[in-house]
Amino acid sequence: MQTRRKRIELQGSAEMDVFDVTADVDQFIQESGVEEGLLLVFTPGSTAGVTTIEFESGAVSDLKRTMEKLAPRDAEYQHNLRWGDGNGYSHVRSALLGPSLAVPVEAGKPVVGTWQQIVVCDFDNRPRRRKVLLQLLA
Repeated sequence: MQTRRKRIELQGSAEMDVFDVTADVDQFIQESGVEEGLLLVFTPGSTAGVTTIEFESGAVSDLKRTMEKLAPRDAEYQHNLRWGDGNGYSHVRSALLGPSLAVPVEAGKPVVGTWQQIVVCDFDNRPRRRKVLLQLLA
């Protein structure tokens, strides 16, 4: 089994950021020369997550609104009471989404739907430089 790795970085704000990393994934796979395998997209940390969505303004807005309903920014969180950092909601949102996504690779391309893009969501309440690890197993 062969393994290839790449690290990308994203600059977040103090709001919920949704980054489309599909082009980075496509380029990484193409440069690797791998035709068949499995790609792992992973972001370390407990205030970000990885998923897929149709990356267009309406769907992204809907995702942000839904996350606000599920884990409201201004709710009371035990994490905030203990640590005083105000980002309890971002830990909950991250836990709901998860830090990684596995994507099959066939014919040198990620297997995604026509309107499906790979996104990294930064939920933290302060600007952060996010690391995203791509690991390709072939």
